[in-house]
Amino acid sequence: MPTGTVYLVGAGPGDPGLLTLRGLACLQQADLVLYDGLVNPLLLGHTRAQAERTFRGESRSTHTLQQQEINARLIAAAQAGLTVVRLKGGDPYVFGRGSEEAAALAAAGIPFEVVPGVTAAVAAGAYAGFSLTHRDHASAVAFITGHEDPVKGVSALDFEALARFPGTLVFYMGLGRIHEIARQLIASGKPAETPTAVLSRVTTPHQRAVTATLGTIADTVTQAGLSAPSLIVIGSCISGREAIAWFEQRPLLGKRIGICRAREQASVVLDRVLALGAEPVVMPLIAIEPPADFTAVDAALDRLTDYDWIVFTSSNGVAGLLNRLWERGLDTRRLQRAKLAAIGDGTAAALAEWHLRADLVPTTFRAEALAAALVPHVAGQHVLWARASRGREVLPHELRAAGARLDEVVVYQNLDVETIPPPAGELLQRGDLDWICLSSPSIARQLARLCPALTTSAASGPRHPRLCSISPVTSAAAQQAGLTIAAEAAEYTWDGLLQAMIHSTAGQSP
Repeated sequence: MPTGTVYLVGAGPGDPGLLTLRGLACLQQADLVLYDGLVNPLLLGHTRAQAERTFRGESRSTHTLQQQEINARLIAAAQAGLTVVRLKGGDPYVFGRGSEEAAALAAAGIPFEVVPGVTAAVAAGAYAGFSLTHRDHASAVAFITGHEDPVKGVSALDFEALARFPGTLVFYMGLGRIHEIARQLIASGKPAETPTAVLSRVTTPHQRAVTATLGTIADTVTQAGLSAPSLIVIGSCISGREAIAWFEQRPLLGKRIGICRAREQASVVLDRVLALGAEPVVMPLIAIEPPADFTAVDAALDRLTDYDWIVFTSSNGVAGLLNRLWERGLDTRRLQRAKLAAIGDGTAAALAEWHLRADLVPTTFRAEALAAALVPHVAGQHVLWARASRGREVLPHELRAAGARLDEVVVYQNLDVETIPPPAGELLQRGDLDWICLSSPSIARQLARLCPALTTSAASGPRHPRLCSISPVTSAAAQQAGLTIAAEAAEYTWDGLLQAMIHSTAGQSP
């Protein structure tokens, strides 16, 4: 059996968008991913590999692997012929132990490649609003560990040399020793008035920055309650950062938002949520599955040329019908006669991915509006509706009443899940989820069923998340199930839903 390759990949400091293209390519071809506690789990959405976390980050639990165990795991997996990605926070070689892993792989004769990542200090300055090497403030920058190898016994840091250093000082992993670091620098001659910042959880929705002088920063950080991972930045480059601290201006910064869509659909929403400064929490309440039997679908595909209209009420309907068409050795040329109707812009965009243009999209994205738009066109017409296994019956009722010959074909199943997966369930229990997005009546009913503590009749508990609904129909279903809606989208799309949360958070009307 040929030996596999190990890729030591830098995942960046937290924002999943900072993964390099090379790192993405490695994840996509991996059989096994070993990732550390500082890696954003959203990056695992880029791989189908088995993923194992080597360190939880918040505590040294029994699930933590020691470095020698990690080295052995990498070697054994590669010897078994697997392509392995060792995914590490930041850059593998900047105050990480990637070089030790590389040495172990080399000694075992395992082929490997190192993929650099964006290190935390570089990203911290960019996201917090200052340049570590601004030409008016610093001609050099020093990266320093604030947490040396405990087995060394004696510190290798020369604080007198650091105090004289003509540039910006950046301490990694120094939060627990900030009093001692500040004391030794001042004692070695660094002015106590030197501007200093501590940046916590940089590039993530929970980024926080505290600024003070070197003499007061330790007490300021203690009062602010900052947590690791963090960086200490010392130098005049941090002055005036507020003017260009772009990341901290995002409207939903620091909010945790539950995304209840099926896991396969959630990816299209994640980037939008991240762009607003929030942390998306994937908590699928429904699962999308193919039909149990394709007999009816195949029969409809065999007579596609008979239809005058094909109606789609979701992107899943588009995928369900057209993917099956392709699987049967056919393509979209079979749709040459039919006109296409889509319930909204998202469904029309799904058609566009197949290079198909919707002939009809209502101005309001709901079944009533789609039915009203179709009614003038369907009398005596043969219409196909590519639908889910369950849903509202407004559309078929109205089309048949208008004289359409309607065929309904279930092209995908919309199934309820039985439990809310971790970590979403854990966040709910702790009261650490700020919003939950309800994008359909079935999702609203599911949330009430799986989380009875969120209903108005529930006993008091931890802080409950606020609920945002995508439409009046969804709001009505939620309220009937005992849920309280805090915000409702004015436009019945995901962008409208997110805008409703922004307006509500800012205390405005949508």
